[in-house]
Amino acid sequence: MRYALVWFKRDLRWQDHTALAQAFKAGPVRCVYLIEPEFWLQPDCALQHFAFIRESLRELDSYLRAHGGCLEIHKGEATEVLSQLWSEAAFSDIYSHEETGNGFTYARDLKVAAWCQAHRVGWKEFAQFGVVRRLKNRNLWQREWQRHMSSPIQEINALTFWKKPASSPFAMPAPDHLSHNPPKRQVGGRSHALDTLHNFLNARSMGYRGGISSPLSAPDACSRLSAYLAYGCVSMREVVQQTRKHLEQLPPTATRHRAGLSAFMSRLYWHCHFIQKLESEPEIEWRNMHRGYDNLREQDFSQDHFDALKQARTGWPMVDACVTMLKETGWLNFRMRAMLVSVAAYPLWLHWRPVGEWLATQFLDYEPGIHWSQMQMQSGTTGINTTRVYNPIKQAQDHDPKGLFVRRWLPAMRSVPDTWLFEPWKMPAHLQRTTNECESAGIATPLVDLAVATRESKNKLHLLRNTQAVRAGNEAVIDKHASRKPLRQPTKVKSGKKTSDQQLGFNF
Repeated sequence: MRYALVWFKRDLRWQDHTALAQAFKAGPVRCVYLIEPEFWLQPDCALQHFAFIRESLRELDSYLRAHGGCLEIHKGEATEVLSQLWSEAAFSDIYSHEETGNGFTYARDLKVAAWCQAHRVGWKEFAQFGVVRRLKNRNLWQREWQRHMSSPIQEINALTFWKKPASSPFAMPAPDHLSHNPPKRQVGGRSHALDTLHNFLNARSMGYRGGISSPLSAPDACSRLSAYLAYGCVSMREVVQQTRKHLEQLPPTATRHRAGLSAFMSRLYWHCHFIQKLESEPEIEWRNMHRGYDNLREQDFSQDHFDALKQARTGWPMVDACVTMLKETGWLNFRMRAMLVSVAAYPLWLHWRPVGEWLATQFLDYEPGIHWSQMQMQSGTTGINTTRVYNPIKQAQDHDPKGLFVRRWLPAMRSVPDTWLFEPWKMPAHLQRTTNECESAGIATPLVDLAVATRESKNKLHLLRNTQAVRAGNEAVIDKHASRKPLRQPTKVKSGKKTSDQQLGFNF
C-alpha cells in the first residue's frame, strides 16, 4: 500500500496541523517522530526539553490511537531512519512543517532533501508560523504574516492510517547524558496549552498591560504560551484567531481587558518577526549579525564571570534571584531575561554565544529564532539597534521595591534589612555579623564595580560603532532584518504604547 509519511517535529498537535491534514487528503498516513541522538548532543539541549516533548508526544499518540493509528517513535540519524522505513514499505511523500531550528536541524534538513531527491520521494513542507522560507524582500513579509494568520484553521475530523497500530505502550526513554529538568516547569501537551490559552484570554490578560515587566506579577500576567508555541502544541494561527475573536466579543467598556489582548497581539506579530531573522540568515546563531563587531568580546572572555553568573553568584540580588527562578521553573519574564543578557554582555563583558547556549538549556520555551536574534540585539552586535543596558540595581528598585521576589528566591536575603536590600554588600560589618549574612552565608560581593564596568563596556562598543567600517555595514543589516513601517496590526484595536524591536523581550 502506498501511503504518506507525516514527520512530526516542533508541531506536536493534531488540530490546525497542515501537514497532517494535507497528507490525509492524499490517502493513508503513517505518523512518526524521530529521536536524533546527535541533535540531543547539541549545547542548546536539556532534559527539560526532552521531557516536555515526551509529554506532548504521549498526548498526541493517545489522540491518534483513538482514531485508529499511533505515533511511531524511531531513534537514529534522520536519513538512516527514513531508509529503514522506506525498505519496510515505500512511501510516496513526506509531509511536515518547516522548521527554523538550530544549526543541526538546518544541516539535517538539507540531507533529508537530498535523500528525498535520490529516492524520488516528494517532501511537502508547510509554514509553521508567519515565517516565509526563501523570502526575497523583507518588504513582503508583513503581508505574508497577515495572510497566514487569516487563513482557515486546518480541521482534522477523521484519519486513515496505513496499518493498525501495535499494542505496545508508548515508550521514549531520555538520553542518559541530558541534565536540567526544573521541578516547577510547565507540563507539555495540547490540553495544557489550550487550558493556558483559555485562562489567559478570559482572565489573566486583564493584567497583561503593566504586569509583564515585574517578575512578581509576570508569571500570571504573561500568557505563558511561549513553550507551547515553541513545540507546536498549539498553532500560532489558533492563538491569533482566538485572540481576535475574543477582542471582537469584548464590550467597549472592557478597556483594560482590550488593552491587554491588543498588546498581546502585537507581541505575537513580533514573535514571527524575530524568527524570520534566523530563517533568512541561519549564521546569526553562531556569528555576529553585523560582522563589524567580530572580536569585540572574544578575546576578553572571563570564565570566572561566566561561572558566577550560572551559579547565581554575581552579587547583584536581582540577577541572582532571576537565575535561581530560571533554574527552578524553566521560565522568566521578558524584561528579566533581557536584564540577564545585558549584565552578561556589558558589566561582565561576556560573549553572547556561550551565554546563549547556557540560557537555551535553562529556557523551557527556547525558540532558536527568537533566542539568537535577541541575544545579539541585547549584546549590541546587530548594528541596527540602540544600545540597551539594564542596570540590575535599578531594575530591582523599579520592579521589586519591597524585595519580595529577591527574598523568595534567595533565602540569604531574608534577614537583610530593607535599607541594604538593593546593595547588601555595602552593609556595615557589624550588621553582616548580626544578621549572619555575608558571602559564606549566601550573599556574594559583586564581581565588578557596576558603574565603572558598564561605562567601560559601553565606551568600547560605541568606539567600534562609530568607525567607518561598521557604519558601512549597517545598511545591509537593515535591508535584511529590520522591521518595516508602518506596522499594520492584525486588529483595529490600538495597543497603546508604541512597540519597537528594542522594547521587546524573549517571550510573552
